[in-house]
Amino acid sequence: MVVTLTEKAAEEIKKSIVEWNVDPNTAFRIAITGGGCSGFGYQLNFITEVDEEKYIVSEQHGVKVVVDRKSANHLEGTSIDWGRDENSLDTGFKISNPNAVKSCGCGKSFSV
Repeated sequence: MVVTLTEKAAEEIKKSIVEWNVDPNTAFRIAITGGGCSGFGYQLNFITEVDEEKYIVSEQHGVKVVVDRKSANHLEGTSIDWGRDENSLDTGFKISNPNAVKSCGCGKSFSV
């Protein structure tokens, strides 16, 4: 598994699918994009069409998780949790990426 979701993160994703009236067969996609203050940024979104040649697919705590193959090397071993950031009052996804050598203060971008 490239990326691991905690149970808390999976519960929040399932809650969002219901609240936002998203197709229940939707997959939670994690990708890397260029940009951010440290070079790369995380992109989290829902997708409905999953091309198994383009994505690595796993099922975790009742959530279909997909990682595009281009992002997989930078995300290997990453875990995603849900909770309050200890440095601020923000609640949201907390991404722990062992491949990141530097990240910005907001935790939304990193470099390898």
